[in-house]
Amino acid sequence: MTASTFRVERAAIKAFPAGDVTALPLGHAAFSYPTLTATVPKEFVHRAAVAEVMLTGWERQDDTHFRVAAQWSRSHSFFTPIDGEHHDPLMVAETIRQVGSLLGHAEFGVPFGHHFLMWDLDLTVHPEHLELGQMPASIDIDVTCTDVRRRGGNLAGLCYEAAVRRDGELVATGRISYTCTSPAVYRRVRPQRVFDADYRALPLTAPAAPQSVGRLSPSDVVLSPIGEANRWQLRVDTRHPVLFDHPVDHVPGMVLLEAARQAAAAALERSSFLPLGITSTFKRYAELDAPCVVEAHRLPQAVPGGVEAVRVTGRQEGELVFSSTVTAAA
Repeated sequence: MTASTFRVERAAIKAFPAGDVTALPLGHAAFSYPTLTATVPKEFVHRAAVAEVMLTGWERQDDTHFRVAAQWSRSHSFFTPIDGEHHDPLMVAETIRQVGSLLGHAEFGVPFGHHFLMWDLDLTVHPEHLELGQMPASIDIDVTCTDVRRRGGNLAGLCYEAAVRRDGELVATGRISYTCTSPAVYRRVRPQRVFDADYRALPLTAPAAPQSVGRLSPSDVVLSPIGEANRWQLRVDTRHPVLFDHPVDHVPGMVLLEAARQAAAAALERSSFLPLGITSTFKRYAELDAPCVVEAHRLPQAVPGGVEAVRVTGRQEGELVFSSTVTAAA
């Protein structure tokens, strides 16, 4: 389980699908700009920084089908290109995550301030279509909502599948399920201490060597060595401008996904690591003020020389927080 929420103090502005923006008159002249593109409002995707918004527009097809547009930069401060040639698959995961909160607010009426609790995330990528180009990648996403649950007329939960395409080619497929919780219910299910003014995360621990976990910068490492092979303590840097884009009372799901990716890279001994897929289940909140132990186990190959897989788990105070299976080419 990993929750996401975002609070705003102003009314949300209306978002327009890319290509539908026209300029207002300037003086007595009127100019039309039918091809201008902007990001969707950052509040819709639970980001504080506009630079972290991947989505640029959306369109309803019917009650359960939507088309969403996105753009991926050729360079990103955290989702850095893999081996200098491919977009980061976790940027794909973040893009699909943003789709869920966008549709929740803009199409299913979830109020700002409500919490989105992610339970499952499955991602499969096709690396041949993740190659960097000479321009930012324009992305089209076909979204199918397979399980829309309501309670008292309000959205209670959603499961959706996403087919991510670039220039007509299938880049990735993904599936996410989440539930929605009101602020009042959220306060009842969370420990009281997380709402106290003096609630703090654990002191920041030392990072593992970046090259050992498939990263370039120590500041982007989310694992700390504990002196045991393929076991680490989750490294929680609440000052990280991307992983902790805004204040939260628990470890965000994208941090846990990154921990799974880094643990798999270490278990496979790859300094540059491009996952083919990640299947994750989130069982409970990862608290900021308690150590979370991350462990990786290589799974037997079904076919010699075939796809390799690593199972990664995170436990806090003896309880399973999340589990992921990360796959990679041999």
